[in-house]
Amino acid sequence: MKSYEKGTFGYDLEYLSVKDSLVILSSDDKLSQVIVSPKYQAKVFTSTAAGEAGKSLGYLNYNALDSKETNEHMNGYGGENRLWLGPEGGRYSIFFKPGSEQVYENWHTPKPIDTEPWEVVTSNRQSVVLKKDMEVANYLGNKMHLNVDRKISMLSPADIQATLGINPGNKIQSVAYATQNKITNLNDYAWTKETGTICIWMLDMFNTAPHSLTIVPFKTGDEKELGKIATTDYFGEIPAERLKIKDGVLFLKTDGKCRNKLGMNAMRTKAIAGNYDPDSKRLTITTFDTDKNGIYLNQEWNPDKNPLIGDALNAYNDGPLEDGSIMGPFLEVESASPAAFLNPGETLQHNHNVFHFVGEETDLTPITEALFGVSIEEIKRVF
Repeated sequence: MKSYEKGTFGYDLEYLSVKDSLVILSSDDKLSQVIVSPKYQAKVFTSTAAGEAGKSLGYLNYNALDSKETNEHMNGYGGENRLWLGPEGGRYSIFFKPGSEQVYENWHTPKPIDTEPWEVVTSNRQSVVLKKDMEVANYLGNKMHLNVDRKISMLSPADIQATLGINPGNKIQSVAYATQNKITNLNDYAWTKETGTICIWMLDMFNTAPHSLTIVPFKTGDEKELGKIATTDYFGEIPAERLKIKDGVLFLKTDGKCRNKLGMNAMRTKAIAGNYDPDSKRLTITTFDTDKNGIYLNQEWNPDKNPLIGDALNAYNDGPLEDGSIMGPFLEVESASPAAFLNPGETLQHNHNVFHFVGEETDLTPITEALFGVSIEEIKRVF
């Protein structure tokens, strides 16, 4: 086998191949490739826009992957796109046992989305379908029985243009994929406000960098009609020097040095977010379904809050905990589906897409101007 440097896609491909029978999706020329792992909960672990010698674009937690012990709270293996279920906290939480105080000591990720393998239904070079039947218990004491079905598909340059409305041009290296994520109620009762319900929760994990930042455009307008621009106090208020809002765009510093998170509701989000790292000249875009009339679940660790008022988009920057330890560092861009108020046999689908573009700033600028209304130079000057 050819030896690749750490940080390249080839290195991660060889590393992960020892741990799982991977599914590799790729373009015809194999410059664009995506690693999907059945053993690790149908994650897209990482991707490349420049073949095996190119940069690995997802975050991998090698320490967690090499550990012989299982963490009782969460096994943060990494992965640039993973499917979780929410809500994490609150009255409908599936991470806390009934009646327990919602603090870290009592927080446990459901095993089907943390440690258990998934089944491959079909796969070829362009797409893979995986599934998992699972049961999760909620804070109200009810057991939610469901099937999860997940399809991951490569997107061609023509698909990218059709989806984003932009033509990156042949000077830009790119890799992109779509994920279709479905949950089906297998209970013999309906999921209601009384029984509690769940949502599909998509999380994209990428490597932090000294000058990288997440870019979130939003709909401007009256707070009484649209709600506040963002919730910025998930882990304490985000310091002003790390969060900037200008001309309908929110910018969050993602250097991995300060743990913070923000959320945006379905009325405010434009169903798109991005992250740019000027050092590697990597621009990442995520797009996702939203329903401005949908009910979104509150995921905060507080069962006293209204469980039916929550965010459609979240962005996270990792950083040290109070004891100095750190899981990553990594950054995340997240989306959530509306609450799944499903009758037995009914299905909810949530689509979430990931695009990576690598190239010179002059070639990336038309993309950021079209999607966010700002140039690369303006993005670089934010902080």
